[in-house]
Amino acid sequence: MENELGTPSSAAPDQVREAPAAEAWARIRGRLREEVGEVEYRSWLRQMTLSAIEGEEAVIQLPTRFLRDWVRNHYGDRLRALWSAESLGVRRVDIRVAPDSRPPASEEAAAATGLAGAAPVARAHQGALALAEPLSSLPRAEAQASAPAAQRAESRGNDWAAPLDPRFTFDSFVVGKPNEFAHACARRVAEKPASPGFNPLFLYGGVGLGKTHLMHAIAWAISFNGQRNVAYMSAEKFMYRFIAALRSQSTMEFKESLRSVDVLMIDDLQFLIGKDNTQEEFFHTFNALVDAGKQIVVSADKSPSDLSGLEDRLRTRLGCGMVADIHATTYELRISILQAKAAGAEVDVPARVLEFLAHKITSNVRELEGALNRLIAHANLFGRPVTLESAQEVLHDILRAHDRRVTIEEIQRKVAEHYNIRLTDMSSARRARNVARPRQVAMYLAKQLTSRSLPEIGRRFGNRDHTTVMHAVSRVAELMQADSTFAEDVELLRRMLET
Repeated sequence: MENELGTPSSAAPDQVREAPAAEAWARIRGRLREEVGEVEYRSWLRQMTLSAIEGEEAVIQLPTRFLRDWVRNHYGDRLRALWSAESLGVRRVDIRVAPDSRPPASEEAAAATGLAGAAPVARAHQGALALAEPLSSLPRAEAQASAPAAQRAESRGNDWAAPLDPRFTFDSFVVGKPNEFAHACARRVAEKPASPGFNPLFLYGGVGLGKTHLMHAIAWAISFNGQRNVAYMSAEKFMYRFIAALRSQSTMEFKESLRSVDVLMIDDLQFLIGKDNTQEEFFHTFNALVDAGKQIVVSADKSPSDLSGLEDRLRTRLGCGMVADIHATTYELRISILQAKAAGAEVDVPARVLEFLAHKITSNVRELEGALNRLIAHANLFGRPVTLESAQEVLHDILRAHDRRVTIEEIQRKVAEHYNIRLTDMSSARRARNVARPRQVAMYLAKQLTSRSLPEIGRRFGNRDHTTVMHAVSRVAELMQADSTFAEDVELLRRMLET
């Protein structure tokens, strides 16, 4: 039995009894709740209990090895810092597995009364996304012990749905022009599920642009703002569960479980293409839920009309609600994402390093964040500052993969289109200002973006001498220093060529 501070009430003689220690522990828990937010605190930290203070060491207990390892790896340093700030002589924190793995009674009661409609809470292992396997795939005892009380309270009727990642909320989603419409639609569905015109909500876009993040954010918002049963899973998981139900002759149970939810969320719907029986089951589930006024949210890599191989009747129903696309990231959005991630890092990441990453890694946000995490981890492990040189060294493999080879012909074509001149003017003898200036810009970009020599660049521009190329490069550089508008124009062309 434990008290409201999370401290065992029947403590042994060597355990904590003094009021100052109990009060310090309450303050530490409060500070952690404020720092990490309510969602993350409930997911990972709420089941911590103070077991004892042994000399200069505070002993913290958690019900499972999984939670112990997670808290130790992600919050161990912060716990030590907070205990040191309490001036009780504590210099170390030992995080252990409690002999009795049952959750605190007070918190289980709170979950049962206050979070009856909460969606499953995430279990992300060592920072990786654990979205494919539900808690029910673990041994029963381990699953029940590792899940927070709120998750266990809600998982009664929906324990085969995939868990949610506590990092993927609306607060952590960086909004920019490429994703602002999809974000607004997701917010609307989260606030008013099954609103006319927004059911179903279909999100589509390329890999790593934020579809899954928005789906998790919707699920978190709906489950914490109202008493609704939310089921999130990948299309692949939907298919596997359906096949398992067919084999075990439990299709009616499968259908009833799906039709009992208030919000059904299917990620990566394109994986149902070619799976005719699974498509038919999803079609009937779709109709049953929509007719019952329940919300459906779907994501895919293409719009419904472009998903060739999907049944026409399903494609038309998916397109009858709100279809929102997420475009490829812009340089500005990538900078914003990196700045948001770097703000919470333990090391300082210079602005020029963030700009370098935003320029070089343009494919998707996951790879961009992964590169930043790698830099931060390298700096923490070796105690070295993050510099542009270290970034190039640590990320050499990623940068090499993204080192797109721009050709001189591509530069000439893009610059000619931008300045509305003919492509032949790039190699002509014309010296009119409206032709000569774009030609100089193209030479400058050819020098910056290719490995071609000056004589070779000159030959591609009408057999001009290498000194002409040198003059063009220096002239454009001077104009960029003197004219900010011209500099932005050239920078825009560079970005267009690099992406």
